[in-house]
Amino acid sequence: MKKVLLAVLVLGLLTVTVKCERPAVVNVGAVFTFNSVTGRAAKTAMEIAVSDVNGDPTILNGTKLNLIKVDANSSAFMGSIGAFQVIDKQAVAIIGPESSAIVHMISFISTGLEVPLISFSASDPSLSASQFPFFVRMTQSDSVQMKALADLIRYYEWKEVIAIFVDDEYGRNGISYLSDELSKGMSKIHFKFPLSVNFDLDEVTRVLNRSKFLGPQVFVVHMYTDAKLRFFEVAQKQNMMSSNYVWFVTHWLSSSLESSSPGNQSSLRVLEGVVGLRPYIPMSVQKTAFVSRWKQMQQKNFVHSELTTQAMYAYDTVWAVALAIDKLLHEGNNLTFSFNNNLHDMGRTNTQIDRFKVFEGGENLLKFLTQINFPGLTGQVHFDALQNLIGSGFEVFNVVEGQIRTVGYWSEFSRLSTSPPPRNPPKSNQTTKSELDQKLGKVRWPGGESTRPRGWLLANKEKPYKIVVPRRTGFTEFVRVNASNGIEGYCVDVFNEATNLLPYDIHFKFEPYGNGVSNPTYNDLVKMVVDDKYDAAVGDITIVTNRTRIVDFTQPFVDSGLVIVAPIDNSKSSTWVFLKPFTAEMWIVTGLSFLVIAVVIWILEHRVNDDFRGPPKRQLKTMLLFSFSTLFKTNSENTISTLGRMVMLVWLFLLLVVTSSYTASLTSILTVQQLSSSITGMDSLTASNSPIGYQVGSFVYAYMRDNFNIPPSRLVQLRSPEEYESALRLGPGKRGGVAAIIDELPYIELFLANRTDFGIIGQPFAKKGWGFVFQKDSPIAVDLSTSILKLSESKKLYEIYKKWFCRPDCPSERARTPEPDELQLSSFWGLYLLCGAITVIALLIFLLKTVRQYIRYKRTQMDPSSPSDMGFSKVVYNFFDFIDEKEEAIKNFFSQQDSS
Repeated sequence: MKKVLLAVLVLGLLTVTVKCERPAVVNVGAVFTFNSVTGRAAKTAMEIAVSDVNGDPTILNGTKLNLIKVDANSSAFMGSIGAFQVIDKQAVAIIGPESSAIVHMISFISTGLEVPLISFSASDPSLSASQFPFFVRMTQSDSVQMKALADLIRYYEWKEVIAIFVDDEYGRNGISYLSDELSKGMSKIHFKFPLSVNFDLDEVTRVLNRSKFLGPQVFVVHMYTDAKLRFFEVAQKQNMMSSNYVWFVTHWLSSSLESSSPGNQSSLRVLEGVVGLRPYIPMSVQKTAFVSRWKQMQQKNFVHSELTTQAMYAYDTVWAVALAIDKLLHEGNNLTFSFNNNLHDMGRTNTQIDRFKVFEGGENLLKFLTQINFPGLTGQVHFDALQNLIGSGFEVFNVVEGQIRTVGYWSEFSRLSTSPPPRNPPKSNQTTKSELDQKLGKVRWPGGESTRPRGWLLANKEKPYKIVVPRRTGFTEFVRVNASNGIEGYCVDVFNEATNLLPYDIHFKFEPYGNGVSNPTYNDLVKMVVDDKYDAAVGDITIVTNRTRIVDFTQPFVDSGLVIVAPIDNSKSSTWVFLKPFTAEMWIVTGLSFLVIAVVIWILEHRVNDDFRGPPKRQLKTMLLFSFSTLFKTNSENTISTLGRMVMLVWLFLLLVVTSSYTASLTSILTVQQLSSSITGMDSLTASNSPIGYQVGSFVYAYMRDNFNIPPSRLVQLRSPEEYESALRLGPGKRGGVAAIIDELPYIELFLANRTDFGIIGQPFAKKGWGFVFQKDSPIAVDLSTSILKLSESKKLYEIYKKWFCRPDCPSERARTPEPDELQLSSFWGLYLLCGAITVIALLIFLLKTVRQYIRYKRTQMDPSSPSDMGFSKVVYNFFDFIDEKEEAIKNFFSQQDSS
């Protein structure tokens, strides 16, 4: 028993000793391509980092960091073998590779054997911790870079771009993220051109030739580092580095330029006007010292490559791994490996797969690695929840005259800005700027242009825009093919004038579509634009909802709407139409009323108002002018007496009602014709079973069928104005005509221009407009809309209208509602009676008041000694003399008599 206890005690002591003992050497694998542009600089940077770590006594506490380097030779297969080699040598972590495609393969191995994989260059956004839990990204993900690139494209308001990329996980996934980001701002990738990973100049030439005439001239290039810049050399030979082209590049170009020696900077000439992104690395003491150290090593020929951003990321990666290992050892963890049962069972064959062991401390090392936070060469090194490096953002640069100029910065916090991103942004990482607040410095575009290129290929003489126009058989004033096979018409002239106002030249050719027997179906014209058979469609094309979903329309150049046209009766039209609102009795009574009011107001005002006194001729003129001027409210005389004002109040109210009624009735008569059919509007037309005519090829057929549930059997196709007239004259029933025709207002106005037997019923409905058709997201549609607005604001649009439709007179609108009956005296009898009653009462009051004054006046002047008898005629004569006296004089006379 004592021997057993002693053995247990010794075993426990040995276990504690082994667990607490730090290893002399810790192996870390580095799998990357030694001879690549990135690999050459990264190899040197990692070797320097290992030397610095082993020379720093504050970390690893005497344990030596050993870097086992394996050349992946740009092959996923060789990279996988390299990963097995370093794991077989018990590497606790793997650094690299720089290629996202190789990282994809090695990530499966590192996850299976629980060895953390840290890449300083793989930016493929699909490499995620959710799929590969032991993968850590020591560079900024392309998901962030593509967000910056999308902001850059939207900043310059380009809606479509062409993407050229390497055809592997790195290229495809990066462009996929860019497409998602662009779609958030109503932009899109118009076309994608993949390049093989090991592309040659012939392949680049084929791709560029295919992309030249697709429309958009904004290109995004996303590929691997290429120190020779072969892609842009071919682009220059293809004359695609000239004006009107736009080139955006991801960080691969900055890596390519960094790897070039200063003596080779002349190659920047082929990049004139290119705009790119590169990781923003803030200046720090560590970075400054390392750059100086690198240059000194170059001068001593210890280093034969240029310092690149990826090299600095590689340097920081070694330090991050070293700090995580130091933390792991400090926590008392032992670096041990164990067999995997599944691998052990597979190893019974001759594959020797059972040799590979699982790193028991892999999860803890991964935890410490993702928790580190230290100042590195590339900025503060720390990771987010997805095990991606939290970068400082990107720098926006522009190649100008062989020099790289910084025009701005981008970060998720500040978006596009001319100021560098803050060193310590808020943890929420939410932007504080809207798209309107974003700002960049001036950019010099290809060709030396300082103004923003249009970013769209404008048709040239070699390849003009193909524009389809309808070959109409009726209403050919809008568009037609003339005798010389040319295209002309109102719509064509509007289009030509609008293109003349564009700030650039556009070459196009018209191609008619239709059989020449009947109008083509306009939906077919729109579909041919959608199918890319034509670039645009010009004509009398109505803007309807289902068409706007698949094409872009310009601003409407004609306002339209559906109207009903039917036969009308013009028998009431005459030269003396202004007399028709009133009957003869009404005119007579109204005229007599003016005379009566003239007399009444003169009687009531004569004694108190100087305006109504004077010679008889003057009084007669004043009396008549005052009465008739009340119609226009321009009286120069004022009423003073209370009774006169009372009569005027009632008279003006009567005039208000009468004149308003006259105006309304005359307006109706001038704009309305009496119908000769029972149709009064859309309701009565749909309620009947009469046939309805429509223009062949228009949207009216589908509109009436779908919105008013009119059976197709009631809808009759008509092709020309002559058929319109014939069908309306035949009428419904067995004669084979129609009760009415439903068509757009411009056609009907033209139809009614020289036909007086037909008119418009009711008001226009289904308000629409005519516009020119372009493919979806075409920038020309936007520019042409601006030109159309300029035409409408000037007289040019009306001049074109007069040219085609005013021969000799412009078509006027026809009547749309039935003419009302004439206004009868009975309609106003009550109002006239009220006015007459008030007038009589005022006269009676005036008469009684005047008689009373006359009696008093006579009594004061009566002489008792004189005879009192006086004849009746004498009394009447004296009474009228009294009335002619001014009332003020009479009142003064009474006052004097009373005081005496």
